[in-house]
Amino acid sequence: MDFNMKKLASDAGIFFTRAVQFTEEKFGQAEKTELDANFENLLARADSTKNWTEKILRQTEVLLQPNPSARVEEFLYEKLDRKVPSRVTNGELLAQYMAEAANELGPTTPYGKTLIKVAEAEKRLGAAERDFIHMASINFLTPLRNFLEGDWKTISKERRLLQNRRLDLDACKARLKKAKAAEAKATTVPDFQETRPRNYILSAIASALWNDEVDKAEQELRVAQTEFDRQAEVTRLLLEGISSTHVNHLRCLHEFVESQTTYYAQCYRHMLDLQKQLGRFPGTFVGTTEPASPPLSSTSPTTTAATMPVGPSVAGLAPPGEAALRLEEVAPPASGTRKARVLYDYEAADSSELALLADELITVYSLPGMDPDWLIGERGNKKGKVPVTYLELLS
Repeated sequence: MDFNMKKLASDAGIFFTRAVQFTEEKFGQAEKTELDANFENLLARADSTKNWTEKILRQTEVLLQPNPSARVEEFLYEKLDRKVPSRVTNGELLAQYMAEAANELGPTTPYGKTLIKVAEAEKRLGAAERDFIHMASINFLTPLRNFLEGDWKTISKERRLLQNRRLDLDACKARLKKAKAAEAKATTVPDFQETRPRNYILSAIASALWNDEVDKAEQELRVAQTEFDRQAEVTRLLLEGISSTHVNHLRCLHEFVESQTTYYAQCYRHMLDLQKQLGRFPGTFVGTTEPASPPLSSTSPTTTAATMPVGPSVAGLAPPGEAALRLEEVAPPASGTRKARVLYDYEAADSSELALLADELITVYSLPGMDPDWLIGERGNKKGKVPVTYLELLS
């Protein structure tokens, strides 16, 4: 018990000494040991690394999970060391609603067929998003979080210890300075004419006491200087390790970009596949009778995506196995022709198709055995196949 009380009293004394030194430094009443410029630069770089890592980590979490409630839930699961439950992505939830709507509204209707096709595409997009979130969390978020919760905590602990060692060193310097000033004053010989003889004795005793105090202060200063130098070296080594942290974060950033590239490439291919199935550019989609294409490979692309996907390029005028009709030999039916307004520009894929310009009016009609997604369009003396989904039928 006595040992604990002595330790408690000693710790309290050290804390009080540090508090006094810190307060006097703040008011400019005490000298402060300054660190060298290189050490200060290491400290500044470490602080900057920590601050920006926190911001990047938080914003990446927002990117991967925009729902703040879901982020808080995942944070609590991680702190409790429990597995985060699987969460349905927004794309998968949308796909589920579209599929249910198609079943209720009629899966054989044009609208129902289109809902089913879009639902399948949204489901693939949701799966791609899930894979992207998983890979980004492992390859990017986890290393950043490990730095903040591991390396940075160690650096912060050693920096606080260095700050305490510096306060102890400066307190020892101040104590030695005061002891030397008192010793010099005590060794001054008083005037015999004006001072009583007993003051000579007191002065000698005081001089001896202050001499002992100076020796003790010098010894404490040497110890404090040694501990400060040792702690400064430990802290310097940790701060220099920030360069290795940057290299590690650079590698993780490359992996994050690779994952994001793969994700967006998958999304583009899924939507391009859906667009080809629906036979038009992005807009109000119309269902087709073609089966949905299977999911595409998740390998990352080697070329950049085109700025505008192409429309359908294959649609036969005759059933498979039969000779295709020659358009110049096709005569419009006696009845059944209609006027149509072109919704989008369309570039003919071959000589059998008719190029279209947005907002122009053309005459269209259908022939027996034609693909229902295509019509014959006429503009002046030009004739060719046109996709239905590029047209607004007027009459």
